[in-house]
Amino acid sequence: MFLFLGSFADFGTWRPNILIGLTAIAFGIGFGWLGVHDEQDWLIGVGLYIVGLIAYQATITFWTAAFPGLARNSPTLRIKAGDLIHGRISRAEYDFADMMKRNELSNTAFYVQSVCEIAILAVIVGIMFGLRVNNSMENNNWGLSVLIAFATGVWVLCAMPWFILEKRRPGQDPGQTNIIVAGMKQLGFALSQIWQLRQSLAYLVGYFLLGDSLNTTVTVIGTLQNEIVAYNSLELTYLLIVGIAAQAMGIGTFWRIQKHYGLSTKTMFMVVAVCIVLLDGWGMIGVWTQAFGFHKKWEVWVYQAFYGLVICPWYSYSQTMISEVTPRGKEFLFFSLFSIVGKTSAFIGPLVSSAIIDDTGNNSSPFYFLFALSLVSCVWLFFSVDIAKSRIEQDSFLEKEKQRNSAFLKH
Repeated sequence: MFLFLGSFADFGTWRPNILIGLTAIAFGIGFGWLGVHDEQDWLIGVGLYIVGLIAYQATITFWTAAFPGLARNSPTLRIKAGDLIHGRISRAEYDFADMMKRNELSNTAFYVQSVCEIAILAVIVGIMFGLRVNNSMENNNWGLSVLIAFATGVWVLCAMPWFILEKRRPGQDPGQTNIIVAGMKQLGFALSQIWQLRQSLAYLVGYFLLGDSLNTTVTVIGTLQNEIVAYNSLELTYLLIVGIAAQAMGIGTFWRIQKHYGLSTKTMFMVVAVCIVLLDGWGMIGVWTQAFGFHKKWEVWVYQAFYGLVICPWYSYSQTMISEVTPRGKEFLFFSLFSIVGKTSAFIGPLVSSAIIDDTGNNSSPFYFLFALSLVSCVWLFFSVDIAKSRIEQDSFLEKEKQRNSAFLKH
């Protein structure tokens, strides 16, 4: 589904309809939880969770895929593009301005999201108190359904202005070909020629491995957290507030440092990658001792702060890195491909970790595997992904596609 939608979303001006449709499905799922809060409804709950997760991931994919186009249509980059055409700046200077603008949009979006999330969570705390979630399991379950519906309502308020005001900028011109047919042809060509994009494939491998490690690390830490203390929905909200506040600080600090020193996307991304290795090292210590390594209640709170400050920028910089290795005009197709890879990694790591836990009987033992996986991924990404070479490969890819389309039109 992701590849199918992404393949023809790069054509024409109707691509916002994909995001609107997927968001509408997510809205329905969010409000639907108001009718699912009893034990006998667990099968319906599983169905809502699965469909809701797919809809949410799809909206995130097509939202972030729009950032490169928004950056390149900004007044600053339109001026830079004119300067490039008239020879007033070099291609390297334009590429640097393009990179910084994409990072600015991505980081600003995630920063604003984080700040607003704190306010939303503060309101949720009030809702939880009003519903007396601490009084019984039934109240707690109902409270969770209400807070999902409330968050969905906020989503509606934030999304509607964008859907109305967004400018429908044209993508690729399908010519005389139907958009869907053009999309399928593009998908076929991309799959047949993607081996030429060696840097894109190198990042795809690293993104899969490091994403797998991070997703599984979060799952394992969550398991250890439940061994330490069982939080109700109110206490979990407090934890989230700490984590989101740290996330806003982390993303804001990363962007200020990058902007001040003119650092590349890859440099910032590698800092996050190293911090993921350190997180797994923290957990691995817990295999040898009970004094440290996600065995103490205070570590749960410190983890939330650490994760927000230095790990959460992953969700911004990993996406910007995708745009670094994506041929211009193919953003929706390539973001869809990376989204599939990212979600595939969400269940492979946990399966391996579960097998390790079953074999050792120690819930901390997967950190041996996760530390090694993170370290290997980090080294791979550092030595195997070259953004300068990627730009050359992208230009070659686009030129071959142009020649192919010209030959097709002649026949």
